[in-house]
Amino acid sequence: MPRIIGVEIPANKRIDIALRYLYGIGPSNSVEILRRANIDPSIRAKDLTEQQISAITHAIQEGGYVIEGDLRREIGMNLKRLQAIKCYRGLRHIRGLPVRGQRTQTNARTRKGPRKTVGVQRNPDAKKGIH
Repeated sequence: MPRIIGVEIPANKRIDIALRYLYGIGPSNSVEILRRANIDPSIRAKDLTEQQISAITHAIQEGGYVIEGDLRREIGMNLKRLQAIKCYRGLRHIRGLPVRGQRTQTNARTRKGPRKTVGVQRNPDAKKGIH
């Protein structure tokens, strides 16, 4: 399995698909990086030479792409900022509710988690007839 910027990419996939295993690189960025590195997108990752791997790494670094740890850190800092200033979106993140205006009376199970059934508490004095 070839390693690109510290990430193992799958060997049997085409390189344009395998590059997407890097966090922050999607379909269009993958094709753009391979175009800059002058590499055929249909080549398999296991067939890459060391020069081609270094060319891909160089294209990623020179292209100014924010990937992996830096991107995760940036996204986390953005969420922390929203939560710190106590804006609406930040409060929704804190409470684990949908952030972008979706309905919550029904649905929203992905954010809210599984249903928590609320049982009915009976008054122990109800059968005795005590008021």
